[in-house]
Amino acid sequence: MGEPVTIHIGKVTFHLREYHHFDWLQNMGEAFAVFDQQDSGNICFGIEKDGQKKFVKYAGAKTLEYEGHPDDAIDELKNSVVLYEKLTHPYLVKLEKHFPVDQGYVLIFEWFEGECLHSHWSFPPPAKYEHPKSPFYRFKQLTLKKRLDSLQGIYDFHVHMERKNVVAVDFYDGSIMYHFETNETKICDIDLYKIKPFTNTMGRLWGSSRFMSPEEFELGSAIDERTNVFNMGAVAFCLLGGELDRSFEKWEANKELYEVASHAVEKERNKRYQSVEEFFLAWNKALGA
Repeated sequence: MGEPVTIHIGKVTFHLREYHHFDWLQNMGEAFAVFDQQDSGNICFGIEKDGQKKFVKYAGAKTLEYEGHPDDAIDELKNSVVLYEKLTHPYLVKLEKHFPVDQGYVLIFEWFEGECLHSHWSFPPPAKYEHPKSPFYRFKQLTLKKRLDSLQGIYDFHVHMERKNVVAVDFYDGSIMYHFETNETKICDIDLYKIKPFTNTMGRLWGSSRFMSPEEFELGSAIDERTNVFNMGAVAFCLLGGELDRSFEKWEANKELYEVASHAVEKERNKRYQSVEEFFLAWNKALGA
């Protein structure tokens, strides 16, 4: 790979593997934020025009962290449109429109002022867990009730997803945004979620190993409701406990919720709840315990 190319647009500066024009973006408004560290092949922008902010996701440029071909990133982004439209929900970022441009494809989302709980480009571990400005650190300092309320939204969305015959793939704390002033939670970046049935054809699937079930590492395994039950248990341990240290000593909620989360992350899939909906019912019962 040659030297990265530096590009200036509006108020932002970013780097690509080679020059790429963004005339279409400049016509939409002034860029005030850029997110160029993803390994998905997408580059994202915050733009503003006439006081209105939007979130723009684009595939087609050769980003630094992406090892694939831009055409593959374009296809993935196009395919995600079906998911955003199918799974419209109050806790999912809102897709407003999408269209092709000269060299790629664009999705426009309603702007959400929340912060990503896994902002690895700004606060890579261990700073994520320790730095007072880290969104994840700040989230963990919230009251237990606020964190439980956030989980309610995450679980409610995934029950909705399950009813729509979709499974979550690549869900982790980087998919969660939180607005610290309004205490709102949003799910973002569901691009790799799959319509059922879905089988693991990769071996190690996309995602963070902190949230992944054993079958997400096994070629030929079914990825289904019980897989997502594991994901939901893992996010509970991330936001309420010691993440991969799933001991009760690290757990901050009641014993009943701990037992529900522990049951969800059983390595043997047949020992887990059969669905996210069943998990959520048990979770809500334990909330009142």
